[in-house]
Amino acid sequence: MNHAFPCGTLPLDFVGTLRARRNDLPMEKLATPELLDDWFMESGMLDLAPGASEVDLTLAVDLRESIYSLVAARLHDEPLPQDAVAELNLQASGMPVTLRLGPDGATRTGSVGQGLAALAREAVEILGGDDGALLRECARPECTQVYLDRSRGHRREWCAMRTCGNRVKAAAYRARQHSTQD
Repeated sequence: MNHAFPCGTLPLDFVGTLRARRNDLPMEKLATPELLDDWFMESGMLDLAPGASEVDLTLAVDLRESIYSLVAARLHDEPLPQDAVAELNLQASGMPVTLRLGPDGATRTGSVGQGLAALAREAVEILGGDDGALLRECARPECTQVYLDRSRGHRREWCAMRTCGNRVKAAAYRARQHSTQD
């Protein structure tokens, strides 16, 4: 697998395809059209690779960055950037992914544009609905993954306990052990 899905929300996992945004050299997980195809299939959004092109990749990255700028605005209680709103709404107006029932069950197929439209529509629901108040950014300094905090007390700190949470707790434990040895 080339991609991770720690959030349980595809548009926010899609935003996470640019890792470590605050670093001087963030890691681009959508560096090629083939990696975009992989993302759609690994996410379960599409069962067959849509055959992404360089143009599709540019559109996907533009949508990703628009979603991130809208999430960042919500996180900081700032007005939503109008260019990002326009991009999101444009993408959300596209055709849906095709869902068909066959002898082997349901199959999801579509173009990159159809996949992006589905992501954009879900992002509109998150940003424009009650879930927008649940948006958080991972507290691990090296991570910039965003997620919905659905924990009971809304005190979740990390995008995923099995990755960032474990790393932070292990580092704190090592620091405590080191300080007791001094």
